[in-house]
Amino acid sequence: EAGTSRGVLTEKTTWLIKIYDDSQPMLVGMGECGPLKGLSIDDRPDFEDNLQQFCQNFNRLDLEIYSWNIPIILDQLIGNQWPSIRFGFESAMLDYLHGCKRVLFPNDFVSNKRLIPINGLVWMGSQDFMLKQVEEKIAAGFDTIKLKIGAIDFEQECVILAHIRRRFSKQEITLRVDANGAFDETNVYERLQRLAEFDIHSIEQPIQPRQPELMAELCETSPIPVALDEELIGSYDYAAKRRLLKNLKPQYVILKPTLLGGFESTREWIETAQRLDIGWWVTSALESNIGLNAIAQFTAEFENLLPQGLGTGQLYHNNIPSPLMINKGHLLYNSQQPWDFSVLNSSRISRTA
Repeated sequence: EAGTSRGVLTEKTTWLIKIYDDSQPMLVGMGECGPLKGLSIDDRPDFEDNLQQFCQNFNRLDLEIYSWNIPIILDQLIGNQWPSIRFGFESAMLDYLHGCKRVLFPNDFVSNKRLIPINGLVWMGSQDFMLKQVEEKIAAGFDTIKLKIGAIDFEQECVILAHIRRRFSKQEITLRVDANGAFDETNVYERLQRLAEFDIHSIEQPIQPRQPELMAELCETSPIPVALDEELIGSYDYAAKRRLLKNLKPQYVILKPTLLGGFESTREWIETAQRLDIGWWVTSALESNIGLNAIAQFTAEFENLLPQGLGTGQLYHNNIPSPLMINKGHLLYNSQQPWDFSVLNSSRISRTA
């Protein structure tokens, strides 16, 4: 169970894209299309029908894939209204281009010369449940912990934060909180002041998106640095991205490639944020290890990383075994641990169209 202020998730539907040449059908590039229910703009009843149509159109094009033409293919084939499909196709093409070994970005992460620091994620639930998660994350070696807040009683959430701070200073444990838009103009200022007592590193999306005046004021006056998340969804034009960040002036942005339309779109957000002296980190959006692997490799293309949000693959009971491992608050790629796609042969979780 994954609890947020939008409700509790117990399962997630995802689709896998496989790209291959008829002359070499065993060489398959893979990508994941997994819209996040209630959040992705392409979370629609006709998702699978449209995905099928994109696949058929792709096949008819009879393409040669090169690194330079992937953005062109994506623009012409899919456009911007299907970000998770765009992410899936982009991942599959990059995998195909690099030999169909689930290596999309050959870099030090894939060669196990570099680890990616990540935060330990604590999902919403009862006070005892959340405290238990906190204890587990600290015992596992995480020094940055992110708590989902805004669904249970606010005072109980403050008790949890106070419990952590009594045991660990901000130099020992970095605390992030994610409200998923749970606060509003009647309580947000009071709650930010209260949360500031616990030396919070940042708060993600304190209010619902599309309230530009209130959000800009919060970014300017909040005692806790503000990180935008849901606010970014739906802005795909470069000018719109720059305008949003210039107007709101957040301290951080949270980047989810599945929700933002893939890697090139995410790279635009990163470059725009850096020019405006806005910090950033990348977060997975409940992808399986197929999507998480692609996102992690992309993230490792950048230097001087803050702890990233790349630990959500641990939630699943039926995830695809992969080289991805977590050790002492870091994500690593163990090339000695092979991929195991036998789980996909189960009719319980696999569909062929």
